Amino acid sequence: MHTWQMQEAKARLSEVVKLAESEGPQDITLHGRSVAVVLSRAAFERLSGSGVSLVEFMANSPWSGLEEIELERDRSFAREEPAL
Repeated sequence: MHTWQMQEAKARLSEVVKLAESEGPQDITLHGRSVAVVLSRAAFERLSGSGVSLVEFMANSPWSGLEEIELERDRSFAREEPAL
């Protein structure tokens, strides 16, 4: 990851953005401390999980459109009953 001082990043913003797209995240520092990272849109969407909404996921489920879903439950005890 390339590191840019804030002042240099401001002066060369176009280059910072292009490098974020072609080479990956670009680190921005202020007084020697990392304060921000510039990401490409593709990297941001991968990391933020904004691909498919829960509604879209459920609509594409094999169970979508079924009126009733029968799920069988195991009725056995999870542990033995304590002796009295």
